[in-house]
Amino acid sequence: MDYILAILVGLFIALGVYLLLSRSVIRMLLGMTIFGNGVNLLIFTAGRVTREIAPIVPPGLETPEGPIANPLPQALILTAIVIGFSMFCFLLVLAYRAYQSLDADNTDTMRLAEPERAPEPPLSY
Repeated sequence: MDYILAILVGLFIALGVYLLLSRSVIRMLLGMTIFGNGVNLLIFTAGRVTREIAPIVPPGLETPEGPIANPLPQALILTAIVIGFSMFCFLLVLAYRAYQSLDADNTDTMRLAEPERAPEPPLSY
């Protein structure tokens, strides 16, 4: 199971980075969301994914008798999901507003502060 989750984490992060390097704003937003889900899955995998053992210490014991799942990564993931979803919604509205005012989804055509025929930056120093 750990190998499958490791491959899935790698795929999520690779796809997220690929989409983040795109010029389209919507692809960048989707890439950031997929990348965040990959990181969440990585944290979740680090917390020992087990079905047989609950992350609860039985009443009357101060320490568990055997191995238990770590509840801290699960709590961190729940918080990260809420924060990631709210950030995605905010950036989606921001991208829609930028599309309305600039009439472009490509980041190369969104450059308003730069002159149209500006000299290119130096390629080496």
